[in-house]
Amino acid sequence: PGDGGGQKSTTMAASSNLISAGLFRPRCFLPFLLLVGAFNYGETFAQSTSSKPNIVFILADDYGWNDIGYHGSVIQTPNLDRLAAEGVKLENYYIQPICTPSRSQLMTGRYQIHFGLQHSIIWRPQPNGLPLDEVTLPQKLKESGYSTHIVGKWHLGFYKEEYTPTHRGFDTFYGLLSGSEHYYSHRVNGGMPGFHKEWRGLDLRDQEKPVLDQNGTYSTHLFARKATEIIAQHDKNKPMFLYLPFQAVHAPLEAPQEYIAKYRHIRDRYRRVYAAMTTVMDEAVGNVTNALKQYGLWDNTVLVFSTDNGGQILYGGNNWPLRGWKGSLWEGGVRGVGFVNSPLIKAKGRTSDALIHISDWFPTLVGLAGGSTNGTKPLDGHDVWAAISEGKPSPRKEILHNIDPLHPTRMIHPHPWSNETFNTSMHAAVRSGDWKLLTGYPGNGSWIPPPSSDRPCEESDDPPGKHLWLFNIRDDPEERTDLSEKYPQVVQELMEKLAAYDKTAVSPFYPPPDPRANPALHGDVWSPWE
Repeated sequence: PGDGGGQKSTTMAASSNLISAGLFRPRCFLPFLLLVGAFNYGETFAQSTSSKPNIVFILADDYGWNDIGYHGSVIQTPNLDRLAAEGVKLENYYIQPICTPSRSQLMTGRYQIHFGLQHSIIWRPQPNGLPLDEVTLPQKLKESGYSTHIVGKWHLGFYKEEYTPTHRGFDTFYGLLSGSEHYYSHRVNGGMPGFHKEWRGLDLRDQEKPVLDQNGTYSTHLFARKATEIIAQHDKNKPMFLYLPFQAVHAPLEAPQEYIAKYRHIRDRYRRVYAAMTTVMDEAVGNVTNALKQYGLWDNTVLVFSTDNGGQILYGGNNWPLRGWKGSLWEGGVRGVGFVNSPLIKAKGRTSDALIHISDWFPTLVGLAGGSTNGTKPLDGHDVWAAISEGKPSPRKEILHNIDPLHPTRMIHPHPWSNETFNTSMHAAVRSGDWKLLTGYPGNGSWIPPPSSDRPCEESDDPPGKHLWLFNIRDDPEERTDLSEKYPQVVQELMEKLAAYDKTAVSPFYPPPDPRANPALHGDVWSPWE
């Protein structure tokens, strides 16, 4: 695709007024990681810099389970479908329910409870960021001789320059520092819950400098073009790590008009624009893949595609038939679209049910690069390359989805378990083997069919204040049958696991907004302020 300059867009920015105005129909609501790495799997793998894999990591934003073609979506994703069919589909793959937590665990290989980012996200006015004593993935890859690049969304803090990408291991950065922006103007309002200042500024940078000449260029096109330039200019004598976290398909809903027209048959306006945004992203992935082939990198490439969290049903996303959506600990919030493609995969063209979590990419990629995880804090991720490439069992047996003591609780409904082992009013979830335990208020637990379906949304019949559930996820991926009363010993064992994790947690760091963050104080640009 071209730049998108001068093209018309449909814009639907988030606003609570939309609900009261009737633009959100009452449908039971309350709220890519593409790794391309190329590697030579021969005897000289760890010895020669030129034999190490190039790694291109593309992360989609708010991309739902039911929004990719091979899951039966009405949205057309031919490039993603083809790449997935040629490689390995990861159908038991987990991310975090919202943006910052997924990105922080990707970058560190560690659960968010271990560095204080277990509550919410990093908001623009917050003096917060991924702690500076955490070793990042690009830092480890640089130790193995890599050039490192990020094009797209950072969202791991920027209140001090030390928290920005080029100070966290990346040689180059082109993109946005915060969590979203308008796709054409690259400007965004900034506040946070309880702090509704109408601050507004530009959020687009090339290295540390604001980009002032791209107003009117659609960001998905812009980021794909920048990624292609990096690929074209890459020195093949040195391995490359290219991290490409698109802002697509996160709100606001904006897309070039010609893409929206392809989905004129979709009656739901939000779903129609969301579908168009997805198709633009699919084409962008195809363009990046073609560039890897054109410049002679593809044959030494591993490609992994992932979302950062479940789809946001309020803005066109869909996770059917999974329960819940973005922001929840239900499967619709934490089970992610993901696949790997590479000429170097030993067992291609298959679907994998290996249990994999977004924190696993850190040790997996460092391992593929011939590097060492020495010098990091204790990792929660596992090297899962043999499970992906050869179909061997995953070394991962459980996942801590989160423990968040700051998350709001609801009225408590009595249950047979005491809180002596673990405070079951706390927002938490753990997966162990096929079992999943959720406590507290996990988020809205409705099942939302796609807007094109004639099926009504299904609301849970759980009593108000219920705050403990047990599911066998292998048998019941839609989380419809609570087995907590039938298997009390399993409940007890998983509560003990949560309690053990909780003992390793650091206190959540969620500071109040800082008035010095106002872009009006920094040339109308969202910028570091300390």
